[in-house]
Amino acid sequence: MNADVALCERMLSLMISAVISTVISAVRRKGSKPSGASPFGTFVATSLVVAGLFAVIETTSSARAGQTEAASPSASNSGAAPTPTGAQVKTSGLPIPRFVSLRSNEANLRTGPGVKYPVEWVFRRKEMPVEITAEFDTWRRIRDWEGSEGWVHQSMLSGKRALVVMGETRSLHREASASSPIVARAEAGVIGKLLKCPGEWCEVNLNDYRGWMRKTDFWGVYNGEKVE
Repeated sequence: MNADVALCERMLSLMISAVISTVISAVRRKGSKPSGASPFGTFVATSLVVAGLFAVIETTSSARAGQTEAASPSASNSGAAPTPTGAQVKTSGLPIPRFVSLRSNEANLRTGPGVKYPVEWVFRRKEMPVEITAEFDTWRRIRDWEGSEGWVHQSMLSGKRALVVMGETRSLHREASASSPIVARAEAGVIGKLLKCPGEWCEVNLNDYRGWMRKTDFWGVYNGEKVE
């Protein structure tokens, strides 16, 4: 499309030069020996050509404006993340989705991947587990166990695994067995460290109480995932 626009502009330039030459010649012949074409006829023909040229120029300008707008997309008012076209955007290369945890006591969740986007949520629990659902350069879209979602800079996240107790009060066992002695009990919403998950039971640390819990008792690990 760019090549067509450039060619059209070149042809317009040549045609305008030809029209100007025609008008000048018509003026000079005024009063001299008739050449078969009246000055009025030359004027009408020239006017029609100029009008046509202006119509073509307007069409060409509109096409170029459309190209410029299409090549320069801007973020929408909804704050949706931009979709890169053409250029490659650097990513971590790690699986998506995946679980991580918050590095800071306060993390601002924005509506898009950048500081120009407004803050929609604020997470205030350090070491809280979150799930990365998308990446854009150095920004990560995350969500918590309640479904709150937004974009944070990667520096606000840690690769350390964590968990949050779900449902009713859960038991922390000494061994990976329901018949094993109970070390402690944890209510829903308690956050702890995820140490390892070799199977359906995971070793965790809840407020310095170390023991084993079923995967189904907390949020922060996928079914079938093994954590070493």
